[in-house]
Amino acid sequence: MFQSIINSRIKFVFLIVVLLFVLIIVRVFYIQVIEYKKLNTLASNLWSRNLPVQADRGNILDRNGKVIAGNQTTSSLVLIPIQIENKEEVAKNLASILGVSYEEMYKHVSKKTSIERVHPEGRDLSYEIAEKINDLGYDGVYLLKESKRDYKYGEVLSHVIGYVGIDNQGLSGLELMYNDDLTGIDGSIKYYSDGKGHKLEMPEIYNTPKSGMDVNLTIDLDLQLVLENELDSAISKYTAEGAIGIVMNPNTGEILAMSSRPNFNPSNYQNYSIETINRNLAIWSSYEPGSTFKILTLTAAVNEGLVNVFEERYYDTGGIKVSGSTLHCWKAGGHGSETFVQVVENSCNPGFVVLGQRLGKEKLFSYIDLLGFGEKTGIDLNGEGKGIIFDLDKVGPLELATTAFGQGVSVTAIQQVRAVSTIINGGTMYTPYIVSSITDNGKVKKKFEPKVVKTNVIKKETSELVKYVLESVVANGGGHNAYIEGYRVGGKTGTAQKVGSDGRYLVGNYVLSFIGFLPADNPELVVYIAIDGAHNAVQYGGTVSAPIARAVMKSAISLYDIKGDPEGMPRAYYWYETKYITIPEVVGLSRSEASKMLSGLQVEYSGSGDTVISVNPESGTRVKEGSKVKLMLN
Repeated sequence: MFQSIINSRIKFVFLIVVLLFVLIIVRVFYIQVIEYKKLNTLASNLWSRNLPVQADRGNILDRNGKVIAGNQTTSSLVLIPIQIENKEEVAKNLASILGVSYEEMYKHVSKKTSIERVHPEGRDLSYEIAEKINDLGYDGVYLLKESKRDYKYGEVLSHVIGYVGIDNQGLSGLELMYNDDLTGIDGSIKYYSDGKGHKLEMPEIYNTPKSGMDVNLTIDLDLQLVLENELDSAISKYTAEGAIGIVMNPNTGEILAMSSRPNFNPSNYQNYSIETINRNLAIWSSYEPGSTFKILTLTAAVNEGLVNVFEERYYDTGGIKVSGSTLHCWKAGGHGSETFVQVVENSCNPGFVVLGQRLGKEKLFSYIDLLGFGEKTGIDLNGEGKGIIFDLDKVGPLELATTAFGQGVSVTAIQQVRAVSTIINGGTMYTPYIVSSITDNGKVKKKFEPKVVKTNVIKKETSELVKYVLESVVANGGGHNAYIEGYRVGGKTGTAQKVGSDGRYLVGNYVLSFIGFLPADNPELVVYIAIDGAHNAVQYGGTVSAPIARAVMKSAISLYDIKGDPEGMPRAYYWYETKYITIPEVVGLSRSEASKMLSGLQVEYSGSGDTVISVNPESGTRVKEGSKVKLMLN
């Protein structure tokens, strides 16, 4: 009986031992086979250390592939304190090379951390400094590749591009809006160390960083540089407070150039105020537009059939009474009897008051709403303003009158460009945009196409008529300083008195503007220029801003090979200006007939016949009055 109990206990103990062995074997199998990868990774993490290698940020390029914002490869200093043996010596030599105090550097080399980045003194090191550090050959002192943003053209397009911080993260503009696309994936250098952090004699592993994607713009860098230079010249010449310039394709909404003053250098953004670097005035600033807004009033009146601009006349006495107030024309004594084409050419305020009265407040303000004022355009840039438009229930006769000629309302430059583009392209409104695509190693990841907001905003006949009248403004009226010989240019000037903080109009302080388009009959681009607070200047948009727009358009003619058109309106010249004459077709005429048609030119003859067989320069050529023309007779 006793032996049986002992045997049973032995069997039980044996069974327990067997089960333990089985469990141990299963556990070892589980660890060695099932959990191998996980545990191996954990072990590897205990031994390995990663030194970060920064990825290049994606480029920002213009429509022709020219890099506007790229990258420079620099070095940064990283320390592994446990590996540094003579900390005093290392701290002394590094402090001397970097130009910092010994005490500051000693804090870095003796810090109780696995990896210590020397910041900011050790960031963006020049090649020469990096070489000096590398020549020291100290253990635990590493130089890692870093990518520094390179704004190749300084202040050019600064508000649009924006800037990045010390860690290459976007902080404003496109750098911020497309930061996720532009940011790459960092790489690393992996090395192995023992439990105390000392480097093991094992090969390092290099994980290659992946660059960010590229952002491709609708901007034409060549045209942008022209616009930048023109605005710089205007600021210098007129000691102006600010300036805005926009060039847009009215048939797509593509922004070809955009700039404003004051601007900033993204590489040194710390040297500028927050207001300067964050306010893109071309889309943010709201101000009274002045006479450029008359384009809307004219369009509304024509579209509603309320005026015959060619046959109907208005007599301008120099002022018009509205609700007990007299609203004046800029010309003392007025323009007298004039057609409504001449009302636009002369930018006659009383004439536009009449058009506003014919429309009535409901109809005029419906067009203001229809053409996108009082709302954001939706351009793909941050910080856009909405402007300020009267509440309809607060619009009386006086507010209606002033709105008709661009006073009392507040709009942005980009709103004006979009509205005028809609009017002159036949009535289709597009959303302005500045990014055309996102690409990765040349492969398109995102594509942005022209976006139609609405169609048939106005009648096509209205569009054609308004273009004709605005071409006449440049040929015969206040926009004559934007006229380009041999080309058809349309446009309208604006001279808007600024409002002070007390709500009163400032004396002698204006926003001088011009909005023009080319060619006038089939526009390919719209140019808007506004100069704020110009000094040492005649205070008219036609005097200050129209010549700037002309210079930009002349450059666009060359860049885009825009063809001339001899059928455009000849320009009306003032007595003090150089007059140009188009040489008429005189081949086949008699000598006397040709002489009459070439009045104002010096005519030279060769040959003894009486019939003209050729002319030099050729017929259709524009030449200065008094130029020589040679006729060959038969």
